Amino acid sequence: MYDAIVIGGSFAGLSAALQLARARQHVLVIDAGSPRNRFADEAHGFLGQDGRAPAAIMRDARCQLERYPTAEIVSGEAVDAAATGDGFTVALSGGERHARRLILATGVSDQLPAIPGLSERWGATVLHCPYCHGYEMRDLALGVIAAHPMSAHQAVLIPDWGPTTYFTQAQFEPEPAELHAFVARGITVERTPVVELLGDAPALDGVRLADGRVVAVAAVFTAPRTSPSTPLAARLGCKLEDGPTGPFVKVDQWGATSVPGVWAAGDLATPMHNATLASAAGVLAGIGAHQAGVRAAAA
Repeated sequence: MYDAIVIGGSFAGLSAALQLARARQHVLVIDAGSPRNRFADEAHGFLGQDGRAPAAIMRDARCQLERYPTAEIVSGEAVDAAATGDGFTVALSGGERHARRLILATGVSDQLPAIPGLSERWGATVLHCPYCHGYEMRDLALGVIAAHPMSAHQAVLIPDWGPTTYFTQAQFEPEPAELHAFVARGITVERTPVVELLGDAPALDGVRLADGRVVAVAAVFTAPRTSPSTPLAARLGCKLEDGPTGPFVKVDQWGATSVPGVWAAGDLATPMHNATLASAAGVLAGIGAHQAGVRAAAA
């Protein structure tokens, strides 16, 4: 039996496992190999890793983790998880694994707006985080395609990287205070919906509106709806909360969920999605899981 199983092998999961391995815990990482950041060529704003490919960062992290004799990584998908008398059982396609504690770092799935030409540009010229990608689009004509009520807040940020048009999609009209901020920030409001993205993907030349007009933009930001990428948290009974883009697992300051013995970290457990934040949350969850084991052994 492992001391802990970490489900998810991206920034949060590997960071959690590293803390446990350094505490000489027997830890298994189960990695399905489909990280959310696989569509991005570079990661940004991550101290010491700025401009590197996410896959390269992960490859180095795996190599560093595997130097610890109590750490193990397997490639595969955890298809189920359940509490047992002495811990948890995780089912994989190739068999079962058992651990005293679980850390869920499975991330979220993105449901992009159903606009032709959008999905093939995701991670290149269709972006979700200006802090992650805005600098690379600096001084270009930028757009925000509204997808939920918080989109206006996102739009207020974007002019620091380039001249901005806010596309309401005829659904997400800015509030009066937001319109005042738009004027102050020089944001153009376009109320006719975007119906198509134009250009040789992944490049973007502009967007076509429902009335046939074309607005020239070189990149657009949008916040997709999100949902947990696997049903494991729900099957285990972890409490969820509603965030601005979708549900996430409720955790305390150490990443502990509402289910004893289960921690969660990364995009799965916060409405704020960012590589650095995911890694930091993984560190906290790994430490929290170790210290819970210490307390249990001393009881």
